[in-house]
Amino acid sequence: MEFDSDGVRLHYELHGPEDRPPVVLVHGFASEYQLNWVGTRWQETMLNAGYRVVGLDCRGHGLSDKPHDPGAYSPAVMAADVRRLLDELDIAAARYIGYSMGARIGLQAVIDFPDRIVRAVLGGLGMGGAVEEAEKIARALRGGEPESPSALSFQRFASARPTNDLEALAACMEGLGHSPGFDPARLAAIRTPILVVVGDRDDLARNAPELVELIPSSRLVTIAGRDHMGAVPAREFKEAVIAFLSEE
Repeated sequence: MEFDSDGVRLHYELHGPEDRPPVVLVHGFASEYQLNWVGTRWQETMLNAGYRVVGLDCRGHGLSDKPHDPGAYSPAVMAADVRRLLDELDIAAARYIGYSMGARIGLQAVIDFPDRIVRAVLGGLGMGGAVEEAEKIARALRGGEPESPSALSFQRFASARPTNDLEALAACMEGLGHSPGFDPARLAAIRTPILVVVGDRDDLARNAPELVELIPSSRLVTIAGRDHMGAVPAREFKEAVIAFLSEE
């Protein structure tokens, strides 16, 4: 299914009965809904837990439009896509699960329209991350020689999927990288319950404890033995999320 988000055509999926509470799942950079959430059995897990799944392909990803303008990819713009999706589906408020880039989008959503997010799970997110090397990663995505291990990793991951538009992904990385960092005052004002989940070997979600310390309504779960990619399918991750969402 598709909808128009301020002139950008975005793809989304719906799974589960309409009378179940909705949960929005938003994927990481250079990924898509199917790759991030279906093969890892998250969709199955959430359906079995009694939720209706709303899956989004972010702009620049999957089956959605792929603008080449970095200005189309700020966290605020991408969070607004989530709000418009909720509007499209006539959902007053939803639970939210985002990973990596999807977690950054979710944090922005909680800041910009807290009344629409009941609870938020932010996976693979810390105070530091890949956006600190946005320019190096963007150059590698455009075919340049990788200038760092992170740039090489992102280049390989993005290039492995023939449906990816590497110029759009480079623009996305630049848009995210050029955006202002976390504002401690805005983080301190958050009241939405937030669960931050990271693998203890995740080099892309550095300083997650510092982020949690700045958000009064958040808490941290660390998954032993998992790096950034390996944390996604972890059983401990799913169990922590189900428990967190059931606390309402």
